This record gives sequence, structure tokens and C-alpha cells, in this order.
Amino acid sequence: MAELTPDEEHTEVQETNARFYRAIESQDLEAMDAVWRHADYVRCVHPGWGLLTGWEAIFKDSRELRFTLSDVQIRIESGVAWVTGTENILSQLQGNISVTAVLVTNVYERTGTRWRMVLHHASHILTGEPDREE
Repeated sequence: MAELTPDEEHTEVQETNARFYRAIESQDLEAMDAVWRHADYVRCVHPGWGLLTGWEAIFKDSRELRFTLSDVQIRIESGVAWVTGTENILSQLQGNISVTAVLVTNVYERTGTRWRMVLHHASHILTGEPDREE
């Protein structure tokens, strides 16, 4: 297989990241299975949840979710890619609709010819400026 250009790698990571969010929105276990690496060090962190080992627990939350990503940045180094940005989430549970935004980091490893997720970490956005020591 020919080596990919940086632009081609960037596009592959971007597409894999998009597949991750489509799998969540459709609650498609098979699609989600295809995105994640199957290894004991795979982790998932959702705001307000404990650390999840493996990806299967991602569907414990039964709300309907729709994602719009903003401020997305992709970095690729030595077979590892990380995608950072903001998840703008529209959710619905039992007729109640809520909108929230969280910061996200998704980490992928290249395995063979595919990128596989090894970490999804989403955190609430804190308001105000952090204290700075002078």
C-alpha cells in the first residue's frame, strides 16, 4: 500500500470521527464496534460519569442525541491522531429537550489501514477565567 499524504490522513481521521458521531446518533452498535480499537486500554469519559473501560457502555444513556461539532482541530503524529473541539449537543429524553456544549478530545490509533478510537473524553465547559498566579 502506498503511503498516504498528510491531507489524505487528515481526511481519513476526519471521516472516522464523523462515523463515531453517526454511530452515537443512530445508536448503532455495529457501526460503533467498527470505530473503536479492541484493546484493554480503551477508555471513555462522559461529563458527570465515571471512567468507562471499553466502548460498549457508551449506549447506557438512552437519550436521543444530535451533535454539531465546532472548533475542530486534528493533529496526527506517528500513527496517533487526536481530534479536539466542542460538541454542541441537542438531546431529548421523555419529551424534554436540552442543549449543551462540552469540550471533547477523541484519540485514534492507526491499526493497519484504519484509524481506531482508543479514547473519547468529553468535559463540561467551565465558566469564568481560571485563576492565574503572577
